[in-house]
Amino acid sequence: MTEIAEQTQNGLTRLVAERQSKGRVPGVVGAVARAGKLAWSAGAGSADLNSPGTPPTADSQFLIASQSKTLTAVTIMALRDEGKLSLDDTVDQLIPETKHAGVTVRQMLSHASGMQREPVGDVWDLMKFPSRDDLVAGWNDAERIGKPHHRFHYSNLVFALLGEIVARIEGRSWYESVKARILDPLEMRRTTVGIDGGPNQTGYYVPPWTDVPVREPLLDIGAMDACGGLASTAEDLAKWAMFVANPVDEVLSKDTLDEMCQVQIMADTDRWQLAFGLGFMLLRRGDRLFVGHDGGMPGHITSTFVHRESGTAGIALFGSTSSPAPSALATDLVIKVLEDDPLPADPWLPGTEVPAELTGILGTWYSEGSPFTFTVRSGVLQAKSPAAAEHQSPAVFERLSEDTYRTVSGRETGELLRITRDPAGHPTKLHWATYLCTRQPLAFADLNNA
Repeated sequence: MTEIAEQTQNGLTRLVAERQSKGRVPGVVGAVARAGKLAWSAGAGSADLNSPGTPPTADSQFLIASQSKTLTAVTIMALRDEGKLSLDDTVDQLIPETKHAGVTVRQMLSHASGMQREPVGDVWDLMKFPSRDDLVAGWNDAERIGKPHHRFHYSNLVFALLGEIVARIEGRSWYESVKARILDPLEMRRTTVGIDGGPNQTGYYVPPWTDVPVREPLLDIGAMDACGGLASTAEDLAKWAMFVANPVDEVLSKDTLDEMCQVQIMADTDRWQLAFGLGFMLLRRGDRLFVGHDGGMPGHITSTFVHRESGTAGIALFGSTSSPAPSALATDLVIKVLEDDPLPADPWLPGTEVPAELTGILGTWYSEGSPFTFTVRSGVLQAKSPAAAEHQSPAVFERLSEDTYRTVSGRETGELLRITRDPAGHPTKLHWATYLCTRQPLAFADLNNA
């Protein structure tokens, strides 16, 4: 494990113990991953009340339920990157027998389709879930209860159908695709459909008026696996979280993972603290943004959230249907580490040269009367307003041709920067996203003379 100071570890252990005690949860695992690996974990309570006092560990499987959606989403995005589908494709293009026209893959990934939440048939009452043969017929019988993008509406049914899309494109089951594309490359060996028979947490329900837990059943949810069928461990979820923090191209490119973390729809329209990207929950706590997902199945309530900026993740696994909010524990663990035991800052390293074509560009330029400071870092041109907040990244430019650059990140991403020079080759003005930049501040009334 990557070292976390003993005092901080003691504080993390107390958080897990307090949540287990106050929440009356038979068994709990909390874990933190950072710097690419599992850094700390602790269990509290009992993995099985038939053996009281033996807590679950980082190797104990829990049903991670809707956390499965994040793996389904990454698989869909990998297929998109390979040109096998588009986010603007509709279900009727990919599954011709569907009767719901115009539902796009993007809407499905972001819970913005307006489709009803669950399959028809009161599945959580009868505990009878659709088979793959029944799934599309049930989809056709389901209601589209809202207009697309009108408001956030969570849908397990939609993610089950995304699993069917994966299966049809790949010519193999959803799980076979997830295993080949994600689990095997990341060495997540104990992430399986349902409990695999190894060490695991027994699921319970603790009634509100007694202290006698009731053992919950293990369900086979059939064609719903893509929305909630996986079981996993803290060790495996640490590997998954570190991939979300720092993707590997073998699974998915960083650009695509970044795209998945862009807000598609706001779930919390009152305080704007919860949004959804493409398959990921985007949770804000104070100044920090966390990316991840919760999961809930009978007897198991779980959460994994990543603070991508610091590469730190929290994992919360509860062995009770009636558990405290798992995302609160997962993010509390991260915040504790970030505040009490942050990783040391990366050392400053000097550059080796300033590209000759940039020497006249550096310094302050004014656009719309406001200054921007152009600098070189490691041979790369950057720009940032002196008024910008410290946490805001600079604009970064990539050279396309002589005196033409593309903004590849930060302010005005995607836009061009063009340099105009005098006959002696000295830069006289810039055009960034078509806006004129000059060495002296000018009113708009003076721009024609610049």
